[in-house]
Order: sequence, then C-alpha cells, then structure tokens
Amino acid sequence: MIDCEAVMRELWDFLDGELPAERLALIDAHVRLCDRCGPHLRFERAFRAALHRARQADGAPEALGERVRTALATLGYQDPR
Repeated sequence: MIDCEAVMRELWDFLDGELPAERLALIDAHVRLCDRCGPHLRFERAFRAALHRARQADGAPEALGERVRTALATLGYQDPR
C-alpha cells in the first residue's frame, strides 16, 4: 500500500491523469480509505472545478491560474509542477 506522503507528492499528477495506470490505481485505493488524504483530494477536485466554473462564467483571464499559484505560494504552498 502507498503512504500519505507519496500520495501528496503525486496528487497533482494523479488529478491530471499523468501517472501509469498501476500508480493511479494505488493512489485511488489509498485516498478511498485514508481519512487524511481523501478530504484533501476532494478539496483539490472541488477547487479545480470552482476555478473552471469561474473562468467559464466570468470570462476570467488566462492569467487567473498564475495569480492563484502566486497567492498560494505566498501562503507557503509549493507548485508541484
């Protein structure tokens, strides 16, 4: 079984579907059972969906993603890209 630290390191690649099928399945199984990682994954999915809706509804500029990444970086979050 994969641990929480590994899941968090690969979460963005998981969400983007950029991992091999076997790794996707391991992470998916972990987040379904983990009380720490499951809520984090649900938050990330909801956040991405909200950004997508905002861009579509408000015609937000393409730079929105960069502004969000910059704001998160000032809070100490690292862009996993």
